[in-house]
Amino acid sequence: MRIRFAILAGAALAFSCCAAAQEKQLQDPAESKERNTQAYIQLLRSDLKASKRTLIKESMQLDEKQAVAFWPLYNQYDVEQTKLGDQKLALIQDYSRDFLTMTDEKADQLARRALELDDQRQALRKKYYDLFKKALPTVLVVRFFQLENQIQLLVDLQIAANLPIIEEAPLK
Repeated sequence: MRIRFAILAGAALAFSCCAAAQEKQLQDPAESKERNTQAYIQLLRSDLKASKRTLIKESMQLDEKQAVAFWPLYNQYDVEQTKLGDQKLALIQDYSRDFLTMTDEKADQLARRALELDDQRQALRKKYYDLFKKALPTVLVVRFFQLENQIQLLVDLQIAANLPIIEEAPLK
């Protein structure tokens, strides 16, 4: 249990650093352009992926046969989850460019994109729940999605905690 918490805490810290880097970009755009933010985010993501994989491997306690069935499916799931993560990152970057001068139209556009991403994330989980159930006992599948949910909640919390509150565009 301690190892699980340590890994999750490390993952949360990595995303906290990522969000802090995003906040720095907002304070000094010229400096952040000089830094290769995308490369930094990719590094943090790779660290998170390694930590997440370790946590899942340790917590799932799969036998050899189950591992053979699980990991290829997990890898496919991770690829699709990463694509959604890329879209969320683009949404956050879009938000960060406009949060101080937000119009109703832009706020609506961002909110709709966020809701669509939530729907896509849920659809992906449903799809893979069924695929995992064909290959593994349901108890293991539920265990995986419990872990996945805990990790995602930590990541979402770190992102939310570091995003500035939306502001209205100043009246002219």
